[in-house]
Amino acid sequence: MNLDRRQALAATALLAGGAFAQPVADSPELYPGEKALYEAARKEGMVVSFDTGPTWANWAAEFAAFKKRYPGIELVYNDIGSAATVVALDKARNRPQADTAYYFAASGIDAAAKDVVAPFKPVNFDKLPAVFRDPEGRWFTIHTLTIAFIVNTKLVKDVPGSWAELLDARYKNSVVYLDPRSTGVGQVLVFAANFGAGGEMTQLQPGFDYLGKLHRAGNVLRVLGTTPYAQFVKGEIPIWISYENDGLKAKYTDGLGDSVAVVIPKEASAAAPYGISLVKNGPNPNAGKLWLNFVMTELGQGIFAEGFVRPAVPGVKLPADVVNRLPPAPQVRPLDVRTAAAEKAQVDKGWVAATGTK
Repeated sequence: MNLDRRQALAATALLAGGAFAQPVADSPELYPGEKALYEAARKEGMVVSFDTGPTWANWAAEFAAFKKRYPGIELVYNDIGSAATVVALDKARNRPQADTAYYFAASGIDAAAKDVVAPFKPVNFDKLPAVFRDPEGRWFTIHTLTIAFIVNTKLVKDVPGSWAELLDARYKNSVVYLDPRSTGVGQVLVFAANFGAGGEMTQLQPGFDYLGKLHRAGNVLRVLGTTPYAQFVKGEIPIWISYENDGLKAKYTDGLGDSVAVVIPKEASAAAPYGISLVKNGPNPNAGKLWLNFVMTELGQGIFAEGFVRPAVPGVKLPADVVNRLPPAPQVRPLDVRTAAAEKAQVDKGWVAATGTK
């Protein structure tokens, strides 16, 4: 049996077992050198994972599967936010406490610029789109969040399937979204609408024009500075433009079921990258590498999908129970966070001018 086939079978078996996967010593390797790296990591005995809050992106299930596969390695985490993670790494640069750091990819760029993260190319690194990774591996994307229409079907009879359709008068006073000046999801939404209107990363006017039309049509109910998830679940919002996983969580986890429709607009949308890094001079470098490799294997990527976020590695076989929840969406475009960061002032200014928002 060839190596790729053996790895695929191992990954399939582990996916079927989820957190009950066999320990690495009792099963085939997920990638060449996994067992040797585990032995080196076991001597360190711990991995410290910054900003991997257990309720976000299915990290709790990643922890459980990692601990099952690698007995004897303790996994310690915190949940402090992307920007705060970079600040913490910078403050502790002379005596690092973390082995890995997770964040919105723009913070990964910031961490690399501050020289607090180390080059490391995990398994499947070369499969990632170029805009989803640092060339040297100082950060790389492990999952994405995609802009979608999250629709309360009890309040909205005809579910919109496109940006163009959302301009229709039947959606008057229906749309809620987050302010791009103060929120990451709002920024990504501007690029998603821009892609849908035919724009590019540095050609933003089509997106501004579209959002201006949406506001002038009276279809925007309000623009908010903080997530309205609780209000949506309570049935107070007809159409919420946000990340796909918010809608899937409401639908499948919080019991709204068929009263929620999650639609990726057919023209185009944007996938926001969330990345991770090996910390420079971290206390447990082998355990850190083992952890980073794990989340990039087919097993680790599948666990993210079970948490309603899309795997970053193209072509990953999804677990059977989530295939229908995350259908193929070829119209989704990867967000280039380097360019997005450079365009932040332009996004803020153009959005205000187009929408007339104070």
